[in-house]
Amino acid sequence: MLELKQLAKSFGEHKAVDSVSFTLNKGEVLGFLGPNGAGKSTTMRMVAGVIEPDRGDVLISGNSVISQRREAQRRLGYLPEGAPLYRDMTPVEFLKFMAAAHDLTRAERNAAIDRVIADARIANVASRRIGNLSKGYRRRVGLAGSLLHDPDVLVLDEPTDGLDPIQKRAVRALIARMAPEKAILISTHTLEEVPAMCNRAIVIDRGRIVADGTPESLASQNPGGLEETFIKLTEASESEAA
Repeated sequence: MLELKQLAKSFGEHKAVDSVSFTLNKGEVLGFLGPNGAGKSTTMRMVAGVIEPDRGDVLISGNSVISQRREAQRRLGYLPEGAPLYRDMTPVEFLKFMAAAHDLTRAERNAAIDRVIADARIANVASRRIGNLSKGYRRRVGLAGSLLHDPDVLVLDEPTDGLDPIQKRAVRALIARMAPEKAILISTHTLEEVPAMCNRAIVIDRGRIVADGTPESLASQNPGGLEETFIKLTEASESEAA
């Protein structure tokens, strides 16, 4: 459902992403891991069609982000880190705006808005101004927007950022419920979230993939578990670059 083919992106002399390739199938929830500056957000922005790659392509349900961008983006739900929201709108108004952008019919719009309000658990704040909501609620409004058109592929950058433990559990349950019918890519710095939400993990460092496996297989590589494996992988990559 999602295929990255030799994606590369540089900013000046800095190679942010260097020939990243992988596929993500229906039913897979992939934890996309790496230290700050590793290339995660740049990769996800290229997947979403927000920035152009210097080289390579992305296929979303068989549609190229470069040559079939509109159709590819119809199949994608994208939650960027710090997702932009219109602070003067209410969540309902924001979701109606998003529904119009996705060309949903009135009947589709109403059903979709009701569905994502329930899924994101924002019914109790649906009529309040977004600017007056807590960081956690704003994050959940952004998540609701990414789910509105029921996409095949979800790309979620730090979806549990700012959420309390109860809210995090609810998001995990939602992802588990959606997972059988979608391909889901999740970036997170919180490593304990990975085995709780993901059945696969990729570690990227200095723009390159340095590991790809199940969370359990990566954790088993070191007595300290996934965190220790993550540290050793990224330290080794930095040493090689030096």
